[in-house]
Amino acid sequence: MATFVLVHGSWIGGWCWSKMARILRASGHDVFAPTLTGLGERTHLLHGGIDLSTHIKDITNVFAYERLNDVILVGHSYGGMVVTGVSSECAEQIKSLVYLDAFVPDNNQSHWDIGGESAHDFFINGQRDMPGRIVSMDFIRQGADPDKPRSIRAQDRQPLLTLIEPVKLSGAEKSIKRRRYILATGGQQNFKHFYDKAKGLGWELGEIKTGHLAMLEDPEGLAKMLLEEVGR
Repeated sequence: MATFVLVHGSWIGGWCWSKMARILRASGHDVFAPTLTGLGERTHLLHGGIDLSTHIKDITNVFAYERLNDVILVGHSYGGMVVTGVSSECAEQIKSLVYLDAFVPDNNQSHWDIGGESAHDFFINGQRDMPGRIVSMDFIRQGADPDKPRSIRAQDRQPLLTLIEPVKLSGAEKSIKRRRYILATGGQQNFKHFYDKAKGLGWELGEIKTGHLAMLEDPEGLAKMLLEEVGR
């Protein structure tokens, strides 16, 4: 039996993993898919003071209170920022680190630092709408059709500080030898340069033929890929 901790991206919530989590659990594994503070069903906790450290603490607390070990830790999109921070604090409890179409920061880098100029413009312009909070980017919206993957609500916001606070690494994360990057190849491939970075670092690589929200578009295919980590 393996233990999976799944970390979602910006503007979304732990609900995005539901179908895939059921598949992993049916295979006999433990799965934790917490929602980060201020997002998803925890939007009532949203405030301008939530930063990347808050979200890292959300996940390290799961490790601590659930007494987890030998964890396969998965981060999607912005969740790559979060799991990078978690990997530094909980390295001894992590068996494998998986980035799913995600950001891969170096020490002292923020989402702002590695997101590119278009993201900068988006963040700045978003301050006119609601200072301290960012509306979701169009490329991850799925529409309101009930037969399609659940949409991200238009009113959902990402706390700005989560995107501009840099991740701080202790060096302990270097002890995690099993690392994998999975690139979603069916969409705009905004994360291809992180895939290339992972390749240069000698990580295991994988590809899934979906858009950015792979866990919603092909939960069976993604679950199959993640189950490969159990035997590594």
